[in-house]
Amino acid sequence: MNLIDLTTEFAPAERASDSQIERDAQYFEQVYLVDTMLDAVPDIVLVLNKQRQIVFANEACLQQFGLTERRMALGKRPGELVGCAHSTELQAGCGTSEFCRTCGAVTAVMSSLRGVEAVQECRISLATGDALDLQVWAKPLVVNDEIFSVFSAKDISNEKRRQALERIFFHDVLNTAGAVSMCAEVLKVEPNDERLLNLLDSMAHRLVDEIKGQRTLLAAENGELEPNVEPIDVHPFLHEICQQYERQIGTAKQYIQLVDTTINTTMQTDPVLLGRVIGNMLKNAIEATPKEQPVTVSFTITPTTITFAVHNPTYMPRNIQLQIFNRSFSTKGAGRGLGTYSMKMLSERYLHGRIWFETTHDGGTTFYASYPLAWEA
Repeated sequence: MNLIDLTTEFAPAERASDSQIERDAQYFEQVYLVDTMLDAVPDIVLVLNKQRQIVFANEACLQQFGLTERRMALGKRPGELVGCAHSTELQAGCGTSEFCRTCGAVTAVMSSLRGVEAVQECRISLATGDALDLQVWAKPLVVNDEIFSVFSAKDISNEKRRQALERIFFHDVLNTAGAVSMCAEVLKVEPNDERLLNLLDSMAHRLVDEIKGQRTLLAAENGELEPNVEPIDVHPFLHEICQQYERQIGTAKQYIQLVDTTINTTMQTDPVLLGRVIGNMLKNAIEATPKEQPVTVSFTITPTTITFAVHNPTYMPRNIQLQIFNRSFSTKGAGRGLGTYSMKMLSERYLHGRIWFETTHDGGTTFYASYPLAWEA
C-alpha cells in the first residue's frame, strides 16, 4: 500500500478509507428521494464527509465533468474533481496547499463541518490555464451522529468577467476622458500652451489605447484572439513602451529606467499583445513604487528565448502573492485587477510564454515574462 504524505499547509490532510466512503455513498444513494431531489437541482451538488471527500454527486455534477457514473467522483475532494491547479501542489491534495488559505470553497466546507452554514465566492485556477469563478454554499448535515457537508456550486464566471470588464472600462476610460475634457477646457483659455497640447495628445492616445486594450482582453477571454506575428527589434520596442508610460506619469517624481545594453535582438511575436503584457507589468510596477524611486526594465536572451524583467523596489505581501494571477483579484478594490491575470493569459495562451515573479523584503519585486525568439506555429 502506498503511503500518502499528510503534510498540509492549511486544511487537515487525512482521508477516509475506501470502505468508509463506499458505506457512506451507499447510504445516500439508498435514502428515499435524496438522489431524486438532488438530481433535480440544475447546479452542482455534492455531499462531503468530514475529510471533505465526495460521497455523493448529483446528475448536474456528472454532466459537468463528463462522468458516466457517480462512483467516478467518490473519494475526491472538490478541487480534485474540478481540476484546480493547486490540488496537486502537495500529495495530500485539495485544501492542503498554502494557496488553499484564500480559497472560498475550502473555507466554506470547513465552516459547515464545524456546524456553521457558509456562502462564499472563490476563484479557481485550473490546471488547463483557465479560471473559474464560483459561488459556493456549504450546509452542515448530521446523519447517524456523523457530520457531512452539503456543498453546492454555481459557475458565475461570465457574470464576474462582465462586471470586472465593465468596472475597469468605466473607471479607467472615464478617468482618462475626464482628463482630456479638463485639458480641452483649459486650452480654450490658453490655446497656445505647448505643455497642455502635449498633455492632451498623450491623454487622447491613452484613451484610445485603453479602449483597444479592453477589446483585446474581451477577445482573449472569448477565445477569439488571433495573434498577428511579425519580427520586432526588441530594444527600440521596449524604449517606445517606456516612453509611452513616462508620458503618462507626467510630472510625478518617478521615472522608468531602461537598462542600457549593447545587445539588440529580434524576435517573432505579436507586438500588440506583447506590448499589452509589458505595459501592464510597467503599470503595476509604477503603482507599487514610491515617488522618486525608479522602475527598472531589462531583458536577457539565450540562444532560443528572451526574458523581460520589470522591477520595482516594493515587497509584495504573501497574501497578495497567493492570489496575484487570479482574475478580478486586485489590491485596488473590488471590480479591478485584470492586469496581472491578463498578462498571464495573453502570455501563456497566445504568445507561447510564461509569467512569474520574485519578491523579497530587501530586493523588492520583479515580474518576468519569457518567450521563444522564434514563433512556434
